[in-house]
Amino acid sequence: MNLKTISRNVGYALLVSALFMLLSVLVSVLNGNDSALAALLISFSITFVVGLFPFIFVRKTSQISLKDGYMIIVLSWLLSFLFGMLPYALWGGPFTISNAWFESVSGFTTTGATILEDIESLPRSLIFWRSSTHFIGGLGIVVFLLLIIPDTSPLKFRLTNMEISSLSRDGYKSRVNRTVSIFATVYIALNVLSFLLYLVAGMSPFDAINHAFSVSATGGFSTRNLSIGAFDSVWIDLITMVFMFLSSVHFGLIFMVFATRSLKPVRNPVVRLYFWSIIFITVLSAVALKVTGYAEGWGRTFLESSFTVLSYASTTGFAISDNSTWPMLPCFLLLLVSIICGCAGSTTGGVKIDRILVLVKAVRMQIRRALHPKSISEIRLGKSILREENVYPHVLYLCLYLIMIVVSIIVCSVSGASGFDAIAGTISNLGTVGPSIGDIGSMGNYNSQPDFVKFVFSMDMFFGRVEIYPILAVFSMVFGKSRQ
Repeated sequence: MNLKTISRNVGYALLVSALFMLLSVLVSVLNGNDSALAALLISFSITFVVGLFPFIFVRKTSQISLKDGYMIIVLSWLLSFLFGMLPYALWGGPFTISNAWFESVSGFTTTGATILEDIESLPRSLIFWRSSTHFIGGLGIVVFLLLIIPDTSPLKFRLTNMEISSLSRDGYKSRVNRTVSIFATVYIALNVLSFLLYLVAGMSPFDAINHAFSVSATGGFSTRNLSIGAFDSVWIDLITMVFMFLSSVHFGLIFMVFATRSLKPVRNPVVRLYFWSIIFITVLSAVALKVTGYAEGWGRTFLESSFTVLSYASTTGFAISDNSTWPMLPCFLLLLVSIICGCAGSTTGGVKIDRILVLVKAVRMQIRRALHPKSISEIRLGKSILREENVYPHVLYLCLYLIMIVVSIIVCSVSGASGFDAIAGTISNLGTVGPSIGDIGSMGNYNSQPDFVKFVFSMDMFFGRVEIYPILAVFSMVFGKSRQ
């Protein structure tokens, strides 16, 4: 491995975090030098110096190996978590070391799980930093790096192929070096548009920018203890639902809609399956809530049901109601959508609806082959034909994902979490959803969980955000025997 190349590129990631820490310092100054000013100034100074250090002592090089690329990706995320916890830890309050780490990982991975019981007691600058980690993580720490690297650099080509899964790239009808810029353009456009609409709907500028960061990143950090429900506005609820859906759809398809001025790009089987799955689960949940007497009117019932289902499916985690008292069926459905989640090429987590569709088609093909051995079978995903060697990695990923769920549940259970919280928390955090059901539901938090359980949940977030393979590759490089 080329440690010099790795250190320079990881330095970019830390400088991005330092920039947003500096912006948080400005927020503190604008709010009368609030109590987080010193913590943010120290954090900015440390992060900036460490991030800048490689550029002073290491020469620039475009040479990068496969191992270097994977190490850059994993270290960029891990060091961002580590330095991102500094503002919390230095400010203190409820932020013990374990809580600061949990909140930092949750922010950067756009999970939205929190240990905070009273968000509104935080200084505004720290709330802004908290939301900024969503903005950084939603676009992707490595994507920030790729935006800086010239299009002609072989480093950009290789890192793009490592950071963006093949499922994501399939929706881009452009060269690989344009994929990153398209993703960034759509992401920033969603942030700007949601911010403006939140302002029009009655949010203050501070609330609007923080919630725009969260909804576009499908993160879920809010400025209020009651999340979106605190605003008690149907218009804000509807705006949030629209952007939760848009942010969970393949960004390449959204770009093509505006580029071609046609809705044809979103009329593909993945988006259709995702849309109708949300509708179906929403109706089931609403009927269950109404039958059990949870809600009085059908209108409010459907609003709460559709908002919550979409919030979990998009891995955003915003809330307008407390689902801790919901009956069993809607809670089970929320756990189900927390595993599947949104589309590849978006800011969502989970296994992605794309892989579920591939799995269903692969099973159907095998059944057809069993009945008609001499027939020619193929897997079609829209207009694309998937070869068997392209299907295998996604089926294997689903198996790895389920194995991780089982292992995490066992570890959390023996580490002090209740069986219910271990199951719900693992599914939610591995899917980067954040809130789950029960005590850690839409209006709950993870503060009461044992420290080691919080650490396990934070690792679930990391694996869910980076999609397992890069982390396993680095583990193999570090702990495995080198092979020619």
